[in-house]
Amino acid sequence: MLVNFWRKSKTITYGACVGELYISLALGSTECVLLAVMAYDRYAAICHPLRYTTIMSHSLCFTMAAISWGSGFSNSVVQTVMTLSLPRCGQNQIDNFFCEVPALIKLACVDTSVNEAELFVSSVVILLLPLGLIAISYSYIAAAVLRIRSAEGKRKAFNTCASHLMVVSLFYGSAICGYLRSPSNYSRDQGKIVSLFYTFVNTMLNPLVYTLRNKEVHKAIQRIIKIKNKDDQ
Repeated sequence: MLVNFWRKSKTITYGACVGELYISLALGSTECVLLAVMAYDRYAAICHPLRYTTIMSHSLCFTMAAISWGSGFSNSVVQTVMTLSLPRCGQNQIDNFFCEVPALIKLACVDTSVNEAELFVSSVVILLLPLGLIAISYSYIAAAVLRIRSAEGKRKAFNTCASHLMVVSLFYGSAICGYLRSPSNYSRDQGKIVSLFYTFVNTMLNPLVYTLRNKEVHKAIQRIIKIKNKDDQ
């Protein structure tokens, strides 16, 4: 996709479009569930610190990871098959940055109400159900943090959850805007911006967000700021 941005010809083969649709949707669906798993990990670490290693056993971690990847790729199979089975009557120009379900549904020249309903239901399951589990986990975490008397303890708890909360806000906010609405009411420009955000912007920010707790990263950022301040002076 990045290579295609630089080419004058913006064409993509049908097979490449199918692969792009399936892989991007599978990885996005998997991340939805993985973020819920990570919220449970934070819950166990803060609410039950002494039992953490027992609760988060290797077998449980493997099971939750397998469920995340299995549900993500299974959802992608269903969505990809249903979307690509729609007739397009020769329409093959996708007004988007890449092949994704809402943009492809808009190309169909038949009634797409069944596909839109199925997409909405699957989006509720993949997006809102994990988001609900995340909210429940953080409600318990918030109650546990409020019981902590020391400021240092609260700071450590906040640092444990800060990066995860940032990723959850960025990813779920943009994904919900992109998938929990009818493709027939899919604004062309807004849809493209939302797609660009949760596909590229989130991906670029993830490494930075997840390394905010790294002391070496903190020192590197401080050195950059000091160098910049010297140059400005």
